[in-house]
Amino acid sequence: HVQLVESGGDSVQAGGSLRLSCVASPYTVSTYCMAWWRQAPGQERDWVAIIDGRGIITYRDPVKGRFTISKDNAEDVLYLQMSSLTPEDTAVYYCVVLNPCSLSLASVTQWGQGTQVTVS
Repeated sequence: HVQLVESGGDSVQAGGSLRLSCVASPYTVSTYCMAWWRQAPGQERDWVAIIDGRGIITYRDPVKGRFTISKDNAEDVLYLQMSSLTPEDTAVYYCVVLNPCSLSLASVTQWGQGTQVTVS
């Protein structure tokens, strides 16, 4: 059973930066396609950034140029560096495992507990 534990969420002012971390069970990050999803108040969960096993990355348009997804295979940690934050980025951010590696909600096989990001 894969475990995902996010951290790094906080309240920041617009224009600020945060780095989210997701510590995964051993070999998870190096083996699986992983992503960050988010759920804003009153909205459905949406993918934000995805990184596959080869390191190929895809970003959702609103975060391109501002967010960076990365991973440390040796430490089994997934990161999301966020900069130039806006109130529209306010959401609960989730670390997920995808199988197959697609942008579909149906591909998510494991969710973390989420970490709150609030931008004012």
